[in-house]
Formats: sequence, structure tokens, C-alpha cells
Amino acid sequence: MKENRREFVKKSACALSMLGLATQARHFGLINAMAQTVADKSTDLTAPPTDYRALVCILLSGGNDGNNLIVPNHADATISNYSVYASSRAAQGLAIAQNQLLPVTVPRLGNLTYGLHPSLGPAAQQGGINNGIHELWAQGKMAVVANTGNLIRPMNKTQYQQNPAWRPFQLFSHSDQKQQQQTSRSDSPIPLGWGGKIADRTNAANNPNGQISMITSIAGTQLFTLGQSTTPLAIRDAAVPLNEALILYSRTCCSDTFSNARNTALAELRTVDLDSSLVGATSHIMDQAQTSSTALSTFQEITAPFPNTNLGKQLKQVARIIKKRSDLSINRQVFFVELGGFDTHQNQVNGQNSQTALLIQLSQAVRAFYDEMGVQGVQNNVTTFTLSDFGRTMNPAGAGGIVGSDHAWGNHMLVIGGSVIGGNIYGSTRPDGTGNIFPTLQLGGPDDIDTGSAPRGRWLPTTSVEQYAGTLARWYGLNSTDLSFVFPNIGNFPINDLGFMTP
Repeated sequence: MKENRREFVKKSACALSMLGLATQARHFGLINAMAQTVADKSTDLTAPPTDYRALVCILLSGGNDGNNLIVPNHADATISNYSVYASSRAAQGLAIAQNQLLPVTVPRLGNLTYGLHPSLGPAAQQGGINNGIHELWAQGKMAVVANTGNLIRPMNKTQYQQNPAWRPFQLFSHSDQKQQQQTSRSDSPIPLGWGGKIADRTNAANNPNGQISMITSIAGTQLFTLGQSTTPLAIRDAAVPLNEALILYSRTCCSDTFSNARNTALAELRTVDLDSSLVGATSHIMDQAQTSSTALSTFQEITAPFPNTNLGKQLKQVARIIKKRSDLSINRQVFFVELGGFDTHQNQVNGQNSQTALLIQLSQAVRAFYDEMGVQGVQNNVTTFTLSDFGRTMNPAGAGGIVGSDHAWGNHMLVIGGSVIGGNIYGSTRPDGTGNIFPTLQLGGPDDIDTGSAPRGRWLPTTSVEQYAGTLARWYGLNSTDLSFVFPNIGNFPINDLGFMTP
């Protein structure tokens, strides 16, 4: 019997279509955690919300240039006005012309006018979508969290220079900084993502009869989705119908006549040799996959048109799953999608893979998703937000047609949803309370960590990923007493709620 079981485990990859299952192969080192309850679960006297809620993480992979995402559009005497911005970027061709910026007024910064990248407004129609996300600012449904980045603790420029141990691990490295955005831990690498850890703490109470995992990726198994006791689901984008996204057998190897018998045999084999941790974990994952496959075997198509782009297809699949939420008996969900190509050392302004084109794709897809959530009646229950490796240098790389920018640090993030207290910029000031939540755009200035005769404009973040993510997590329903489990360094920062979400 054991021999048959081992043979089953060995051949399971051939017998099953695993494109839809996050097996957590790289997570088997934590195998015992999959069978245990997370220890020391604390309670909060504040009752968590009971309505449906979802977080949708969009990773802008490569390092989106926040300096062109939102730009000072005022002409006052500050050193963070449009003239200062243009003086750093215009000569090389990276500054956006002032008359092309999409104006937004920021009450929290004295009603000064800023400008969003023109790609976030109405653009060439894509898949029936002719509106971008710019107009959501005026509707109070979109906000910017400024100068956000990977931090271990708050620090000023002098502390950065004098205390190397306070700096994030492998600062400016794509792989390391992207991982830290997903784990929120900048002091050392860890194998758990903050999305997965939120699921660890909230799944049992919110989804006791859930038919699929609380956390789903449309971009493969990602660090953000991995928790101690949460097994994420990974499925293909909307190019594959939802009812075909998780088929757990090969349709090419056998006739459908044998499907029921084969599934019965696989179910029986999953009950054998469970005393082995590896085999037990495999059976647990495959049981979850079978439950999810059955639950997703039918669906109703969504209403709003989505652009036929990479991100558009990912968010469309997310929208399909949210529409099926009642059938799935699920009251809380976390989703992960990814848009790559933001490592724009050159060709940042023009070209198919430029930031200009990528932000059009982002704007159109997010707007379609927001509109579909309105059709479904859950606009106030779903919050979409961005992460990105890091920001990029204020001082350009190259010039002319191939102008770009290099790796930097502090960046600006977008948050969109009906529960966002939008039309504003949020964040923290420097540790001593000086400065503004928007970085001082002065090369070599108080927020520029570069030194020497040719500073590049790498902004020292004043807002941490922990503060940003913690605000989202609290809205999602994470108890305040669980914040330190998900974000171990959050106690290093003076506030853990930046105020951009309604209760």
C-alpha cells in the first residue's frame, strides 16, 4: 500500500494540471506549520467588521518612477514646486510638461495643486475603456501615500549616513527590495509575505466554510501570498475561463468516461501514509485543490468591459472570483496581481514598454475593475493598492529619446476604492517632525541620501511599508493586537494608521 502511495506522490505532477494550485514547494521547510494553529492568537476588544472585504495588491515590478507619477504643479516659493522638478529633469527630456499634467488639489498640503501622470487620464480606448483613474481623485476614491519605502525604523539623513545597520538589507537591489515590499521586513529576509500573514490571523474567523483559500494570486505563487498556515491559490488570468482555471486532471491523457473513477482513486490514495509529514502536507494541499476545483467549476461572467492587456486580464479574473463570493462562502479575500517592466533605465517616456505605456495599462485596468465592483455593489468593500520595488532617481539616466532613471528608494503609492478617504496625499514627516509628507525635491537636500558633487535625488522614505500596509490591514479587519505578528517592526514607528481608510 505504501508503495502505491509513494508512486502516487511521485506521479502526481503528471496526473494533475497544477497551473492553478500554489503547492508552496519552496515552503516545505515550514511544513509542520501547515498542520498547526498559529500560536498565541490574541484577541482585540474592538469587534472587526463583518461585511465582505477584499484587498487587491498590484505589484509594479521593476521600480515605478514615482517622481513622474505625481508632480508638484504649483509655482509658490517652495523648493518642491514645478520649477524645481523641471530643473532636475527637463534638460534630459524626462520632465512632464506642466500643461500635460492632470491637476489634483491636495487639502492636506494647503490646497496646493499637484499633477498626475497624463497616462492616468482618458487615453486611447482599450477594450471599451475610455476613462482612467484620474477622475477618481475628485470623487474622493483615490489617494497617494507619499515617500513610502522599506524601512527598519524612522531615520533622518544623518542617521542614514552614520548607522549602516539601520538601512534595509541590500538596499537598491531589485530582488531584495521587492521581497521586502512583500514581507514588510527590511532587516532580514523571511519566507512569509504580509498578505499571507494577514490571512493566517483572519481566515478562521471570517471564512470558516470557505471553498477556496482566502488569498489568491493571478501572477503565480508569490512571496506576498505565503503564510504560516495559509495555502494560497494561484490561477491563470482571464484568458482562461474561471471554470477551467483549476482542472485537476489532464484532459489529454484519458477519456472523460474515466474521470469519476480516477478522481475517486486519487481521493482514496490521499488518505494513505498520512503519518509522513511530507505526504500529509501533499494530501492536505491536494484536498484543498479538489475543493477549490469543484467550487470554481461554474461561474457567471462579469458585466464591465476590461482591456485585453496583461493587467486587464488579471484583474478581470479577480473580478470573476469576487462575483462568486457568496457561492464560495467567503467573506474576506486577498488578491495579488503583477505588472512588470518598470525598470526604466532607458526609454521611460516613449515605446511599448515605457512607463507612459505601462501607466496607461494600469489606469485602464484599475478603472475597469473599479467600475465592475460598482456593478457588483461592493465598491466600498474592495480596496486596490500598489507596491513597487523602490522609487527612481530624480536626476535622469541618459537623455533624449532613450532617457530613463536609476534605482532609488522612497516612492509614491496609489490606493483606490470606495472606502478610501481620497483626493489627498498621506504619509509621515521626518523623525524630528520637520519637512513635509511629500519629499523635498532638492538634489543633495535633506531628503536626498546621495552625497558628493553630483547627487542623484534618492529620497529617504519618511513612511514605512509597515505603516502603509498596517493601515490597509486594519481596514481589512486585522485586530490591532495582531499588528505586531504581521508587522514585527511596526512598533518602531510613531503611528500605525495613516488615516486614508474609513473604519
